[in-house]
Amino acid sequence: MSMIRAFIALEIPPVLQDEISRASAGLKQKLGDSVRWVAPHNLHLTLKFLGDVPRPGLDALALALGAELGRLPLFELTLAEFGVFPNPKRPRVLWVGVQAPPALEQVRRVVEACAARLGLAPEEKKPFSPHLTIGRVRETASPAGLQAALQGFHPGRLGAFTVEGLRLFRSDLRPQGPIYTSLALLPLARENFPETNEVTPESA
Repeated sequence: MSMIRAFIALEIPPVLQDEISRASAGLKQKLGDSVRWVAPHNLHLTLKFLGDVPRPGLDALALALGAELGRLPLFELTLAEFGVFPNPKRPRVLWVGVQAPPALEQVRRVVEACAARLGLAPEEKKPFSPHLTIGRVRETASPAGLQAALQGFHPGRLGAFTVEGLRLFRSDLRPQGPIYTSLALLPLARENFPETNEVTPESA
């Protein structure tokens, strides 16, 4: 049986993907290829990485999530500020922050619960820190150069948007970068989708 590398995430509206790209343009110019930059159209907020899963398992997960998420309300996320993992002295991951209400954690718990019922391993027990990864530092990058460039980067508030649902994505790794394909739309708030609350399948 063929396996599909997949994850569940919140999409970022194109207008905010463009805003993040605009805000980080100066940083990209300073750091260049010392960082593997995430393409703007690939920016998303991952709620759970599933790994390699057979297609029937993904279909079952999508159906379970479709039923559970449809009971939860829409909510708003704000994109603001900037940070690095693990620390400013040795940055490995560059990210934009996500300011979220308790509703995001509720959604994440539903995702974990549905995945666990289908035998998918839970995430490591560490605090959930919502963020958008915008770049990953290469091993050859100069720590001093990174610190100097990052010191003046303070993008502030980048915008907000209403979360209307999640997506189940397929991830295909390619030398030029990953390709993400939407497999299913998982809407929130049944009353806001009067025609149907079923999972909307999309071409793989």
